[in-house]
Amino acid sequence: MTDTTTTKPGISAAIIVRDGRVLMVRRRVKEGELMWQFPAGGIEPGESPEEAAVRETAEETGLEVKALRLLGQRVHPKTGREMSYTAAEVVGGEAHVADADELDAVAWVTHGELGEYVPYGLFDAVQEYLDEALPR
Repeated sequence: MTDTTTTKPGISAAIIVRDGRVLMVRRRVKEGELMWQFPAGGIEPGESPEEAAVRETAEETGLEVKALRLLGQRVHPKTGREMSYTAAEVVGGEAHVADADELDAVAWVTHGELGEYVPYGLFDAVQEYLDEALPR
């Protein structure tokens, strides 16, 4: 039997904070309990998690971002996929549904709204970053 994390590419997510809110996207196809997520997608061969987070954000939301730092990595408890999380900042554009095949909505979410969008909680490293980056 092969391990899921070695047969599929890792997934890289961008944690983008702007004006006291974090960007979330809603997938057209629900992944288990995951409906609202951060912009994310597969890491391509030769690409770093930070590069993948920047590319996927542009592809999904049309937003141009710059990677600030890798927040952490883990095997996602709901999907079993290797996940990387990168803090990023906006350098251009406005967030919108740029890939209508994958997404049906984007939202800028306040700290107080996070529980409504992600009821099962966030990865500790992401939660700690957002606790510092978002006003309460």
